[in-house]
Amino acid sequence: MRVHVGAAATPEEAEAIAKSLAEHLGVDVDVHVGDEETPAASAEASEPSYPLDDDLGPTDRERDLRAEIDDILKGGPEKYRDRLEAQGKLFVRDRLDLWFGGEDGTRGAGDASASDGGPAGVTFEDGKFAAFDDWHPNAPADEDGEENERGGDRLPGDGLLTGAATFEGRDVHFMANDFTVKAGSMAAKGVEKFLRMQQRALKTGNPVFYLMDSSGGRIDQQTGFFANREGIGKYYYNHSLLSGAVPQICVLYGPCIAGAAYTPVFADFTVMVEGMSAMAIASPRMVEMVTGEEIEMDDLGGPRVHAEESGSADLVARDEEHARELVADLIDYLPDRAGEKPPRRETKPPKFSPDGIDELIPASPNRAYDARDLLDRIADAESVFELKKGYGPEIVTAFCRIDGRPVGVVANQPTERSGAIFPDAAEKAAEFIWTCDAYEIPLLYLCDTPGFMAGSQVEKDAILEKGKKMIYATSSATVPKQTVVVRKAYGAGIYAMGGPAYDPESVIGLPSGEIGIMGPEAAINAVYARKLAEIDDEEERAAEEKRLREEYREGIDVHRMASEVVIDEIVPPSDLRAELAARFDFYEDVQKELPDKKHGTVL
Repeated sequence: MRVHVGAAATPEEAEAIAKSLAEHLGVDVDVHVGDEETPAASAEASEPSYPLDDDLGPTDRERDLRAEIDDILKGGPEKYRDRLEAQGKLFVRDRLDLWFGGEDGTRGAGDASASDGGPAGVTFEDGKFAAFDDWHPNAPADEDGEENERGGDRLPGDGLLTGAATFEGRDVHFMANDFTVKAGSMAAKGVEKFLRMQQRALKTGNPVFYLMDSSGGRIDQQTGFFANREGIGKYYYNHSLLSGAVPQICVLYGPCIAGAAYTPVFADFTVMVEGMSAMAIASPRMVEMVTGEEIEMDDLGGPRVHAEESGSADLVARDEEHARELVADLIDYLPDRAGEKPPRRETKPPKFSPDGIDELIPASPNRAYDARDLLDRIADAESVFELKKGYGPEIVTAFCRIDGRPVGVVANQPTERSGAIFPDAAEKAAEFIWTCDAYEIPLLYLCDTPGFMAGSQVEKDAILEKGKKMIYATSSATVPKQTVVVRKAYGAGIYAMGGPAYDPESVIGLPSGEIGIMGPEAAINAVYARKLAEIDDEEERAAEEKRLREEYREGIDVHRMASEVVIDEIVPPSDLRAELAARFDFYEDVQKELPDKKHGTVL
């Protein structure tokens, strides 16, 4: 067979055309470019994989199946799908397309005509036909020959989708509630799918995404899935087994109530969406029935509540697209599973020059500066990713990269109550440290704190209990740890912030650093208050107080600490980034062992 192609065709293109035609037509092919008499490429016919006269193809049986799948892809009753736009959220299959639909964004997961039943990035789905016999007109008859009762509410997939997908080049498991099916509530078949997905994640060691939009258990159908050994309760058992084994990331798209609210708090990271998300142990109506309190859902368990007061939300997104962007950034700091190193990226210079660090840090320990500004001079540009920003703001917890290496940062925040450690901040830091340690993310402590806060209210808020957890997490973490005494390191604050006694690979100080039981003012008041009170002359008393303060500060100055080898080194602030990069690189594979025991009793 002689074929002519355009004169602009390359030899490679001609060869590809020849091979393709020879394979598919079963004849020898010569491809000529333009008017050339000599063929640019030739290919011999190859044996077809099926007989050329094979006229077999799909029958009505396959066509019927495809029609059933198309119907399932439509989701629940049309009236509920129509309401989603007014609620500001996507139909669940369009949501999967947003998350996994490929770079071109042309595949519509919600398009019922899609023959493969899902977006490009969804590798496969399990359980499309769950509960099929309970609602679909084409379901087979019962074993006794009687037809099933059908024609009521649509229950495609039993309201819950599960499967595997590719996200930012990573293989992940996913589950997603279909809010058009009984408000995303959970029933027997959906629960079975959820459990199978979790159990398979335990075997594969791949991350799990929970795209939650569920009103909780289906109360009128609770028999068979609520209290059973393989019921909803097994969700949280599996969450516990998966915890620290693979990253679990949960995004909330609606009011998740009762049992549904436990999945986000069990996840390693939870994202809520403004104007859409909520989670609570009971609905506002149930709260009113039980307690008499009248409250709106957003005030009961909306994003602000969980981002600023409970600490259950790590991130708050503006909308569905932003939620995906946040998770794409987040997962780039995480490995696929425990025991693997998190991905390293090409290094970038910091946003601002490290040369400005010394001027950024005020000489007075009582003057504020923003720890984020310090990070912008240490970390690679655009790499600082903060978690729980509104909760326990006296400590900043963030991922960043230093010389391309993912690092978990725990930094005291002097702009918030001088960086004193309050109960919420201690709890936030403990959980962050624990998570970093689980996923092999090295830790950097930036210490500038007057210590744990004192007072009757913080005692009621469990400052000792939550401070204990922070110290325990720091003590138990076996990833490489570096501690920088930026300025003040007073009281037990230096313990919680990875001080010399807590087995860090290095403790380095800046020239502004101080380490002591307490700050100069508090120390002088505690030790010399009576002596100073006995001095009648105000000028003389002020002069003596200044002398005592300066004498005390000399004793806690970072130079004294280095002289006594309490810390490892004093580093010029302009060199801090390079120093940290070198130390993290050197200690990358450091080996640490904990005592041989089942586990501790603190967390």
